[in-house]
This record gives sequence, structure tokens and C-alpha cells, in this order.
Amino acid sequence: MSRLKSVGLQDKALQDCTFENDKGFNPEMDRARAYVERWEEMLESNTGLLLWGDVGTGKTFFAGCIANALIERGVPVLMTNFARILNTLTDLRSEERNRFIDEMNEYPLLILDDLGIERNSEFALEQVFNVVDSRYRSGQPLIVTTNLTLSELKNPADLAHARIYDRVLERCVPLKINNRNIRKDNAKVQMERARALFAAKA
Repeated sequence: MSRLKSVGLQDKALQDCTFENDKGFNPEMDRARAYVERWEEMLESNTGLLLWGDVGTGKTFFAGCIANALIERGVPVLMTNFARILNTLTDLRSEERNRFIDEMNEYPLLILDDLGIERNSEFALEQVFNVVDSRYRSGQPLIVTTNLTLSELKNPADLAHARIYDRVLERCVPLKINNRNIRKDNAKVQMERARALFAAKA
């Protein structure tokens, strides 16, 4: 279990994204629990999720809860982000890139965080397409998070983005995360703690 988490959750902070740590801010979390409970059905039907909404609303936490819960059940999950993938692919030769992408498809569930923040260079878009298309053809579930709106995903500006978004929308059920900005709430709490600490030392 420990190895599955260390390998599958490429950001160690994701290990804290668990249902036990859910503070009840996100009204959609029941959908995350349902996805885990019906995992065998999701796997068989190749059903993924597209988590979209504003910055800081808990999309990564939502996806991380699914990842941790499935790993606790012994299901290998890889959760990473497009920035990390592109940084890795940039330093690889063509055949190594193909091998790297194929290795991601060895996981029954792949979770890709932050679609849409990648650079709009020809290389970056081609690699994002390769990752998404490879997963699409693998016949296995994919969960994607994005700050893009559903309208932006359905009406891309050009063909390069359309090739990516069409595949995501075909295999991933859109779910808007409507929560308030949790990061701002956390920053407010931290600020109040700091003020209390400084006042105590004054």
C-alpha cells in the first residue's frame, strides 16, 4: 500500500487528500464516494470524470480522495499533472516518450490534473494529445481536472485543442465543482492564526 501511494501519487501532498480529511466544504464529494463504491462498474464501462470549475474549489482534493480510496483497496492509480508530464517528455527521445506514455496506461485509473495550463506551443499540445489519445485507446478510465469552463471545452479555439478536448468529453462525465474558493478560506484562517500569535507576543 505504501509503495502504491509513493509511486502513484507523484505529489506527496496528495496523500492527505482522503475522505477522512474532508471538511464538508464540497457538496459534490458524495459523487467521489459513489465513484469509488462503483469502481468495478466504472472500470468495465471505461467511465471517467471531467472535474471543472474555478481555481481553488477543491477539484484536486476531490480527485485525490478517489485515488487514495482506490489505492487503499489495492487498485493501482497514477495521479499526476500535465506540467510534470511535459517537463519529463521534453527531456526524452521519441521512442522514450512513447514508452513513458505507455507506462501510464499500465494503471487501471489515470488522473491528470490541470488540463489547460500547459503552454500552447506545438510541442506541448502534441504531447498532451498523445497522452490523452493513448489513454483513450487503452480503454481504461481517465479522470481530468481543469479550470476551463465546459463551454471552452466544447468550443475550442482551434483544431489542436479540439482533438484533445473531444476525446476527454467522450470518455469523461463532466462534473462542475461548485464549491467556494477553499484556498482563500485557508489563507484567511492562516492570517487569523498569525495575528493571534503576534498579538500574544506583543
